[in-house]
Amino acid sequence: MSDHDDVRAANQAFYTAFETLDFAAMAACWSQREEDVCVHPGWETLYGWTDIRQSWRAIFANTEFMKIAIGDVRVEVLGDMARVSCVENLYSVTDDMTVQAAVACTHIFLRVDASWKLTLHH
Repeated sequence: MSDHDDVRAANQAFYTAFETLDFAAMAACWSQREEDVCVHPGWETLYGWTDIRQSWRAIFANTEFMKIAIGDVRVEVLGDMARVSCVENLYSVTDDMTVQAAVACTHIFLRVDASWKLTLHH
């Protein structure tokens, strides 16, 4: 597979972890560095793996169901860094509230030990 294909696969792994509410799989997607950044819609910007990890635990603990279809996926590989932009078509149930939304998203991946790891989710 090409770097482009590997980045697409890493991006899909993120969405699979998100959709299945699988914390271990989500953690495996991230570089887990203190320089990582995460911006969830409506949240303050989170800096560093410690805060990002806690946010995913909270999201997963409070979400009953999640379905995500991604569209308009665009990938650019720049050496050991890659950018993915896409649209998240979300359908979720949290605290007996159903949410349906389309959200523009940007991911930055770093090549870490021959794997692509997320360092920014926005």
